[in-house]
Amino acid sequence: MPDRFAQGMATRRYVLGDAHVDHAEATKSSFDTPFQTMITEGAWGTLWSDDTISKRERSMLTLSLLAATGNFEEIPMHIRATANTGASPQDVLQAFMHVAIYAGVPKANHAIKLAKQTYKEMGVEL
Repeated sequence: MPDRFAQGMATRRYVLGDAHVDHAEATKSSFDTPFQTMITEGAWGTLWSDDTISKRERSMLTLSLLAATGNFEEIPMHIRATANTGASPQDVLQAFMHVAIYAGVPKANHAIKLAKQTYKEMGVEL
């Protein structure tokens, strides 16, 4: 069995970037270390490290699910990650258009607003 933590940390760094992961690691405490370990092993070491579907597709799924469930706080982080996963702004828009039809226009509208703001901060011209 692979070391899920080490694999997870490598995948997490690839997708989110060193600066994000370094900040998360520097600010964790004894209180949230078990949570950070769980997401590194589970989300990043198992799910995101699986090559059944591409990182591009995982980005689109993740952004769709975040928007559909109203978990908007993590959308900018995952928009920034698209620079590493290969999901284009057009891919992201299509994902959010699916959210509009299947989960609600207000959720998609807010997600698109966050995406536009984040892309602007990234210097991505839309």
